[in-house]
Amino acid sequence: MTQDFASVLSEWAARTPDAPALTFGDERWSFGEFDRLASRSARALAASGLKPGDRVGVLSRNCAEFYELLFACSKANIILVGLNWRLSAMELEAIIADAEPALIFYGESEGALLSPEVRSRPGLRGVVRFGEDFRAWRDTGSGAAADAPRMPDDVAMILYTSGTTGLPKGSMLTHHGLSFTRQLGENWGMGPDSVNLVAMPLFHIGGCGYGTSTFLRGGHTILMRDAEPARLIEAIERHRVTNAFFVPTVLQSILDVPSVKEADLSSLSLLMYGASPIGEALLRRALDVLDCGFIQAYGMTETSGTIVTLEPSEHHLEGPGAERLRSCGRVLPFAQIRITDVATLTECAPGQVGEIWVRSAMVMKGYWRQPSATAEAITADGWLRTGDAAFCDEDGFIHLFDRYKDMIISGGENIYPAEIENALLFHPDVAEVAVIGVAHERWGETPRAIVVPGPARTPDPQDLIDFARTRLARYKCPTSVIFVQSLPRNASGKLLKKELRRLYR
Repeated sequence: MTQDFASVLSEWAARTPDAPALTFGDERWSFGEFDRLASRSARALAASGLKPGDRVGVLSRNCAEFYELLFACSKANIILVGLNWRLSAMELEAIIADAEPALIFYGESEGALLSPEVRSRPGLRGVVRFGEDFRAWRDTGSGAAADAPRMPDDVAMILYTSGTTGLPKGSMLTHHGLSFTRQLGENWGMGPDSVNLVAMPLFHIGGCGYGTSTFLRGGHTILMRDAEPARLIEAIERHRVTNAFFVPTVLQSILDVPSVKEADLSSLSLLMYGASPIGEALLRRALDVLDCGFIQAYGMTETSGTIVTLEPSEHHLEGPGAERLRSCGRVLPFAQIRITDVATLTECAPGQVGEIWVRSAMVMKGYWRQPSATAEAITADGWLRTGDAAFCDEDGFIHLFDRYKDMIISGGENIYPAEIENALLFHPDVAEVAVIGVAHERWGETPRAIVVPGPARTPDPQDLIDFARTRLARYKCPTSVIFVQSLPRNASGKLLKKELRRLYR
């Protein structure tokens, strides 16, 4: 039997129907209850005229309905498209036009992001708001079959990542690729007694991927709407949470809550962190205050989640093992990694910097409707070219070195400079622009725009920042602007980002 999300949920519903599966706010569902709800939603999808392979968009902050639709779509072999509510309406419109969902579900506070043009798109059968409207919709499918045939290689989810050209790319994640989440949970010691706190956004692989790990291991998932630090501490105490995943900025915000040292966090067994680098001072403080095992994770949307981990036993702040904290760990058993010389395409020797290539059943099927981008990313023999530069030491530990694609990671979110540059070039007083990442105390990195002003006048820096915010999600926008007479380029006219970083970082 295919080990997809739906079949595993049904398995636990049969084995432990009364065990707690999900808590959101003041509501709690057992595995039996949640499986029945997911089946009702799967029937409603069929009653709405959707067929296997059709897409469903979900635009909402974290909520129980997202999980319900995740499992319902798995049952019906319908593709769930996670929509990032942090994007602007213009950005979302482009993604929706690309994915062409037959239904869109949204949270009450996210409805304003769905423009009249989106709501009236040809082929869109309906737009359903979570809450009373969603419950009424769910009741429409009482007579339809719940499960549809599905194959391991069928696409289960599409999660969009920004491309270096500024165009969104939809990573097609298969039932089989996502099924490794269950093995990841086993690797992290999760089981029926585990209580997992999920606070990362579910449209992100760090939310919907990690967020299903304990679910698929028969444990209890505590879902938070937002990563509000005081409430996270309260939830750990109240629910006796054993596992959690936070990006370093969230971890820092938790440690900055004055009452954290008085809180009873003794139930916490394993805390995973990742998505951006963590400073030694923050890690030292976290180890001291939280007093639990720490594990670092490296992965990406295109790999359906985590493929490299630095285990708790390798978190040594002092002594010979301390050097390993500069790495992101070693590859997990169900993936292969090779560090590849980008010039010769041969495998690098230990200590030599090259591009991380990954081969695994976890790797995406490709980019939705982008065969050229897929061919560039995945080699003929199945290696995913990540664009991340690293070296591997003699003991197999992967050390991230730089990012080939100039990507900026701010607060755990990936930001591509070209996307910001393209937006700012629409400003009438911008002749040229380049964007680099600069250090930020809270977010790790933040975008800085280096601008050559137009001949008419030099714009105000805040005007450019505000202009970017009309076209891009706020977290993507530059937080500082520097004006220059020219940008450094080589003889062929290529922009020298390395020189910009040296001058303006």
